[in-house]
Amino acid sequence: MIVRLCKIAMVAAIAFFASLVAFGNITDYGTNLAFVNHVLLMDTIFPDSAIKYRAITSPALHQAFYILIIVSETLTAILCWIGAFRMLSNVSRPAAAFNLSKHWAIAGLTFGFLLWQVAFQSMGGEWFGMWQSQSWNGEDSAFRDFITILGVLIFVAMPDAD
Repeated sequence: MIVRLCKIAMVAAIAFFASLVAFGNITDYGTNLAFVNHVLLMDTIFPDSAIKYRAITSPALHQAFYILIIVSETLTAILCWIGAFRMLSNVSRPAAAFNLSKHWAIAGLTFGFLLWQVAFQSMGGEWFGMWQSQSWNGEDSAFRDFITILGVLIFVAMPDAD
């Protein structure tokens, strides 16, 4: 029982985290949009970088990217909250039922992992050269976020027995 409760608590913790991130991006829209703008404009990477041709200069596309990020964070939160509640409602049931109740959580955790790893680490960090920026570099926090989510995903996905 304790392992099941730990899994539920960890999924709820990720749901809470994703909720706070989405809430912060919505309520402090301009500040966080500035981050997206600088990453996509590539205006703070090394001056002689040969990858500057990848920059996106359209403000409309900046808004679209940012809205997609917020929607993805919100979806991660929703899926994880549903997953935590489904798991909690099946915590005392046989292992087969509890294992089936993990699907929403696994989907939310996977979506969150993909958001922070693909959008922030791969696209932002590598494609847009965010790693080159002294002032607009979110790679360390993205790494911390997706590794935490990955750890929870691995733990939750482990089958439970009776």
